[in-house]
Amino acid sequence: MGPNRKPNVCNQLSRRALGFFARDAGVVQRTNLGILRVLVCQESTKFKNVWTTHSKSPIAYERGRIYFDNYRCCVSSVASEPRKLYEMPKCPKSEKIEDALLWECPVGDVLSNPSDYKSSLIALTAHNWLLRISATTGKILEKIYLASYCKFRYLSWDTPQEVITIKSAQNKCSVLAHQAGIQQTVLLYLAVFQALPFSLVGIVEINKRIFGNVTDATLSHGILIVMYSSGLVRLYSFQAITEQAKNGIQEMDCCSLESDWIYFHPDASGRIIHVGPNQIKILKLNEIENNSSQHQISEDFVILANRENKKENLITVTASGRVIKKSFNLLDDDPEQETFKIVDYEDELDLLSVVAVTQIDAEGKAHLDFHCNEYGTLLKSIPLVESWDVTYSHEVYFDRDLVLHIEQKPNRVFSCYVYQMVCDPGEEEEEEEEEEVEEEEILNTNC
Repeated sequence: MGPNRKPNVCNQLSRRALGFFARDAGVVQRTNLGILRVLVCQESTKFKNVWTTHSKSPIAYERGRIYFDNYRCCVSSVASEPRKLYEMPKCPKSEKIEDALLWECPVGDVLSNPSDYKSSLIALTAHNWLLRISATTGKILEKIYLASYCKFRYLSWDTPQEVITIKSAQNKCSVLAHQAGIQQTVLLYLAVFQALPFSLVGIVEINKRIFGNVTDATLSHGILIVMYSSGLVRLYSFQAITEQAKNGIQEMDCCSLESDWIYFHPDASGRIIHVGPNQIKILKLNEIENNSSQHQISEDFVILANRENKKENLITVTASGRVIKKSFNLLDDDPEQETFKIVDYEDELDLLSVVAVTQIDAEGKAHLDFHCNEYGTLLKSIPLVESWDVTYSHEVYFDRDLVLHIEQKPNRVFSCYVYQMVCDPGEEEEEEEEEEVEEEEILNTNC
C-alpha cells in the first residue's frame, strides 16, 4: 500500500476476521479505532440528533456518562435512549458537587483496595471537600477537606489520571476595602494533589506582587501557565517555582474582548495548544541545542478561521457638510465572523475537534470540525442543528461515534443534545420515501 493511499475498510475487516491481528490485543484495538476513524471522516457519514433533554441544573459529561442535578444523577449516553445508572441521595445546596473528573484505573499498577481497580469520579463540593465516588454505584470511597481561607471551584488534570489541580475562585476586592485603599494582591490559589490515594503535593498562591497584573492562571503537565489581559502568557516550571525558572512567553496577535487560552496538548506529545478567536496554534516545546535544561517554543501548525478580512466604514459629517470616512478593523471575536469557541482532542481516534460559531442575524450557527492531529488538515465538518446563543455557556464533546452538546439557556435551563453517527443516510432516506409512498397508496385505496 502506498504511503498516500487511505486504508481500505473492507480489507481491514477481512484481515481482522482471518486472524491477522490475533496475537496482539493492542493491534486489534488500534485497527478497530483506525476503521472507526475512516468511517467517522468519510463524506457519506452523518451525525443525527437522536435525543434531547432539558434540566434546571447544570449538565456534565464524562466518558459515556451524562450527569444531571450537580452530578447526583448519572445516565448512560451509549444507548440510543438515556438509561439511568445511579442516583445519589439529595443533599443541601451548600454541599452540592461543583466540578468533577473521571478517574480510570492505571494499567499495570498494584492497588491496595479492590474498589481502586474500578473507575471513580473525583468530585469537588461547594463546601471545599474533595471526594472520590464510585462511577458505577455513586458510593463515596474517599474524602478530604481542603481549606477554609478560600473557595475552591474547579478541577483539572495536571498529569492525566495521576495529578489533580484544584483551582479556587478569583478573589474580588470588596467595595469597602476599595474605598479604604486596600488592594487585593492574591488573585487565586492552586492546590495540587496526587489522585490515588489523595495526597497533597502543594498549594500555589497566585500573588500580583510576584506575577504582576495577572488575570488568570492554571497548571498543566508541571508547567504553571499565567495569563495577562494584554494577551501575554508566561510559562513557569512548577518544580522550580521557588528558584524562579522561567521557560517562555507567548503572545497571541489578536484584538478581542475575550482573552485567549493556552494549555498542553492532551496527546502527551509535549506540544502546546494556544487558542484565539480566529486562530489555533499548535506549538512544540523543544530543547535548546547544547543546553538540555533550556527549552524554546516553535510553531508546529496553525488552524485559521474561515473568514473575510472585513473593514467597517465610520461616516461622519462636519458642520460644513463635508463627509469624512474612516475605516477600522472589526474585533477578532466579532460575532458576525467565524470564531473558535471550543477545542478538544479525541484520543482514541487521534482527531482534534474544533467548534466554530458565526452569528447570523439574531441566532448563531455552529459546526464541529475534525482536524488531523498531526498536520492540522480539515477532515470533516458537522453542522449542529440547534442554534448557538453566544451570550450563554456551551460545552461540546466528541467521543468515538457520539457528539454531545450541552448549553445553558435563559432562566438557568440547561439542554443536552446527543448526536450519533449514521453511515448510510441515503438508504434511510430511500426507506422513508418508500414508506411514505406505501402510506399514500393505502390512503388512496381507502378513499
